[in-house]
Amino acid sequence: MMLRKEWYMLSQSLRFGTQLVHGVDVKEQISSEPLSPPIFQTSAFSFSSLEDAAAVMGGTATGCAYSRSGNPTIRRLAATVARLEGAEAGLAFGSGMAAISAALMTLLRSGDEVVAGSVLYGTTYALLTEMLPRFGIITRFVDLTDPELTELQAAISDRTKVVYLESPQNPDLDIIDIKAVARAISGSSAALVVDNTFATPCLQRPLELGADLVVHSATKYLGGHGDLLAGIVVGSADMVTRIAKESATRLGGVISPFVAWLCLRGIQTLGVRMERHCSNALKVAEFLTECSKVQRVRYPGLTSHPQYELAMRQMGAGGGMITMDLADLGEAQRFLKELKLFHLSVSLGDTTSLAQHPASMTHGKIDPAERRIRGIGDGMIRLSIGLEDADDLIEDIDVALEHV
Repeated sequence: MMLRKEWYMLSQSLRFGTQLVHGVDVKEQISSEPLSPPIFQTSAFSFSSLEDAAAVMGGTATGCAYSRSGNPTIRRLAATVARLEGAEAGLAFGSGMAAISAALMTLLRSGDEVVAGSVLYGTTYALLTEMLPRFGIITRFVDLTDPELTELQAAISDRTKVVYLESPQNPDLDIIDIKAVARAISGSSAALVVDNTFATPCLQRPLELGADLVVHSATKYLGGHGDLLAGIVVGSADMVTRIAKESATRLGGVISPFVAWLCLRGIQTLGVRMERHCSNALKVAEFLTECSKVQRVRYPGLTSHPQYELAMRQMGAGGGMITMDLADLGEAQRFLKELKLFHLSVSLGDTTSLAQHPASMTHGKIDPAERRIRGIGDGMIRLSIGLEDADDLIEDIDVALEHV
């Protein structure tokens, strides 16, 4: 390592306490690039002149001033997911809900309306029904799985500024025809926002189907190892810039550089992981269809799935999530208690297989009557199929079903 001569000379004249704080010059003279992306673990950045500082902070020059509004590691993560999704730009956040909240808070104003799919992740549902109404924003929930999109067309008005959906839906794994929804609202002023967490850009690229924004809980498949919280928004440069200026910086739901680096590392294996998730899930789903104690199996890769043809056209594979229904809460409790390889957990997309009870866990805050309307029964169990050997997972499920 070579140090700049002027710094070396200066450091010799500094007192001991100052040397402890300032160390040595970090601007090393190297001619090679690190193979793994570096972590810029810093809260702020220094400038060589006030003019440079003003230009960066004023947005007329590239660079970083403060990691809440910009950091090379965080920007690299956002740009990576944007490229995978075919987007012009992206932003990374501290969680999936931070990403969703920032996007919606930017697109909506008091008096606006949201039209959303009738089945959503529980916390997203709470955001739409409990928090946004405080700001004069209401949400109309409609069945977006209807091929005719009758409820959507009836709900769209001049006040509708966002149409929000998940596909596959969480937790029933119904598929929404994203291209058909985009076509149906093309004459309106509404932006189409799609949560692509379950499918990932390996299986589905909503922007190519007409979406305006794509959001991810990168905590799940993108990170992939159950060791981080992160969220992503990608879309057009203009829309992402708006979110960055109006919500990301001001609301401050930022991701740390180290977590962004972890997520970047996880993304490197996303392709091979998704192949294994999909192949394992298909084997497990096929097994479950033969189990007499299982009342219903939902997996987009099964020919029995109501939207199988749409799923294959839109995604190409079934993904790593399975939803199964047992008779009632008691049977669900007994089944979950006996599982050994599946961990009882609310998350998904890990290398480890996970099982959860939506009515008690991820969707537990939704009114029971509303849950039933949305098809989330007390016997429903959601399985996130991991990277273990599929036969071991099947044997684990088989043994647990003996106690049902």
